[in-house]
Amino acid sequence: MDGKATVNIGDCSRGGKTRGDHRAADHDMGCEEKHTPFGVVHEAIDSLCLSFGSSAKTSDFIVDSLYAWWERQAPEVCARVTHLQLKADNGPESNGRRTQFLKRMVEFADHIGKSIRLLCYPPYYSKYNPVGRCRGILEKHWNGARLTDTRTMLE
Repeated sequence: MDGKATVNIGDCSRGGKTRGDHRAADHDMGCEEKHTPFGVVHEAIDSLCLSFGSSAKTSDFIVDSLYAWWERQAPEVCARVTHLQLKADNGPESNGRRTQFLKRMVEFADHIGKSIRLLCYPPYYSKYNPVGRCRGILEKHWNGARLTDTRTMLE
């Protein structure tokens, strides 16, 4: 599981990645609408579930996204699973020392009725997190298009 960098919505240049359309602003200042991608990879069945939230990437955002994933996807797939093993990138919002994150994870484990093994990658090893590679896939899918509204981003 992992949350990725916030995506600005509007006539933004998206860090110079807009191609062939020079109407984008040359600076991404003042974007009012932003979305934060969150992904869960189910490695046993090679499945990626992406969701987008409108809040900042915080401990609460990560666990709220896990709740949403569980309610939407996991019951059928994880019906016979006895425990979950979650790999996190050990970032500031999801490391094993964050009391808010750990408190919310315990609440999540109680809610789903399964034990959770939380594995945190060491610092600077988040490149091995499978969700970390989804950002590049998203950028390739968007192919430099201006993300002028939420619908365009989701399509």
